[in-house]
Amino acid sequence: MAKLNIKAKHDCMWDMVSLGEVMLRLDPGDERISNTRHFRAWEGGGEYNVARGLRRCFGMETAIVTALADNSVGRLVEDLMLQGGVSQKYVRWVPFDGVGRTVRNGLNFTERGFGIRPALGCSDRGHTAISQLKPGEIDWDQIFSKDGARWFHTGGIFCALSETTPLVACEAMEAAKRAGTVVSCDLNYRASLWKSIGGKAKAQETNRRLAPLVDVMLGNEEDFTAALGFSVSGLDEHHSRLEAAGFKQMIENVVKEYPSLAVIATTLRHAKTATLNDWGALCYYDGKFYDAPVRENLEIYDRVGGGDSFASGLIYGFLSGKDPRWSVECGAAHGALAMTTPGDTTMATLAEVMQAMTSKTARIER
Repeated sequence: MAKLNIKAKHDCMWDMVSLGEVMLRLDPGDERISNTRHFRAWEGGGEYNVARGLRRCFGMETAIVTALADNSVGRLVEDLMLQGGVSQKYVRWVPFDGVGRTVRNGLNFTERGFGIRPALGCSDRGHTAISQLKPGEIDWDQIFSKDGARWFHTGGIFCALSETTPLVACEAMEAAKRAGTVVSCDLNYRASLWKSIGGKAKAQETNRRLAPLVDVMLGNEEDFTAALGFSVSGLDEHHSRLEAAGFKQMIENVVKEYPSLAVIATTLRHAKTATLNDWGALCYYDGKFYDAPVRENLEIYDRVGGGDSFASGLIYGFLSGKDPRWSVECGAAHGALAMTTPGDTTMATLAEVMQAMTSKTARIER
């Protein structure tokens, strides 16, 4: 198994650069999408959320590579991203045709769920600006070799947007590798995105082509089975207790097939209800497993983005020179905190994450 080799900060403008779609999330609050009369607007996207978490919670310098249609909705997404602090230096603005026949911005309607009613998402993201991105349109050498980035992050959501987005991801990964930048990929399998373009078979073909370029692979058990085609044996419904030897064996099988991987990390969740989960995490590095203590009966306010916040906490640990155990515990704590607030993105502070890593209580802070 490979080792992580992270460039020094003084050689790079960015701690991390992410590649992915940033959508407008419309949140009905405690109501349902189908009958609410009010929505709250947030920005969000799997790859973007990781960069935002690193910036807002952990104070690192991050940037997003994305594309937006140049209209009022796109400018609203821009305004929301400005609050998040992620640099928009590499955002491409695409001329709008007036009605969205050729290009538009993605919308994501998401209700949080409660009790026995699970969270529900309804995406409206066809023909978006970022889905039409093609190889050759982004100057990756400028980003990775001239400006400099310590870490590059993308994932399976971006790769599922069109026929060209996996080609762009591959181009970016190759440029990052040439520059000595660490590459991470969150498999993030979404059946709804792959449904019309080949399903699991296409997802596996795409992800298997990209996997040799990845240093840090993220994903849960569904991601590894659906997006890479690995099977998990002996996994029971209480896998969040980290007692499933079959899941660990699967990770070892992934490493054997892709020896260039340096880190494999996953969240482990047992959803008892939409609002009560057991939550843990696991990291594999240098032939050893490191697990974060399981938080049993974690109360969930909004689960969307919990995995992205885990990723940003884990990556922060590695970028800060911490060991794998500290890093996975940081990720698990950050993910847990992010699910206590609304929206895709974190509202936690670094001090709160540090407290959550060392304390099981929720005493009032005065």
